[in-house]
Amino acid sequence: MPAQSIELLPRAEFIEKNLGLVHACAGRFKGRGIEYEELYAAGCLGLVKACDGFDTSRGVCFSTYAVPVILGEIKKLFRDGGTVKVSRSLKELSLKINAERERCLKKTGQEPGVTQLAEILQTTPEQIALAIRASLPAISLTPTDEEDGQREWDVPVDSPEESLSDRIGLAEVMEKLSPTDRQMIRLRFFGGRTQSETARVLGTTQVQISRRERKVLKWMRAELLGESLPAL
Repeated sequence: MPAQSIELLPRAEFIEKNLGLVHACAGRFKGRGIEYEELYAAGCLGLVKACDGFDTSRGVCFSTYAVPVILGEIKKLFRDGGTVKVSRSLKELSLKINAERERCLKKTGQEPGVTQLAEILQTTPEQIALAIRASLPAISLTPTDEEDGQREWDVPVDSPEESLSDRIGLAEVMEKLSPTDRQMIRLRFFGGRTQSETARVLGTTQVQISRRERKVLKWMRAELLGESLPAL
């Protein structure tokens, strides 16, 4: 999303439109011992902080600034023992949400959406999302048949956020490269240039590009897998 877009939307609407970033970031930590709802709730806090701290004068996309902030909040979960602290106000908001849901169901037969709840309760969509998730009990996604005790196993399904998560991870690693290495990778793997063509653009030789490319790719792979390698 372009940097100036944040100035064209109300704060709550802008945050809601960027909740996909939270899903993408939270998806990277699935299966590491913390429930997805906890990861998502922490990511929402990061998104709010990113929205409030974003400076459009920097000329960068909001996602470029927000992703590290969101990831930082999620990583705090692991440092703090995997719990999101639920404030009293958030607990009170969750009670109001439940009451409003029941009222709308009785009146219209439909549950209100996050944006509608935010308008009714005079708060933000991300606060609504946090309050809903704070009130959710831990549940198993694999049901058990109470009659015969047999367990039904879930069939793995690819997450729609996985490809976005991968792209975000790659973008983060790319930002850590030097300008020359970043341009080399972009020319080779995004621009479809050969090593010889890349060498001409960068003012070096094909042999030097080949050697540097192998080293940079090895380092990038280690970064994406969370392994440690000496700095480039």
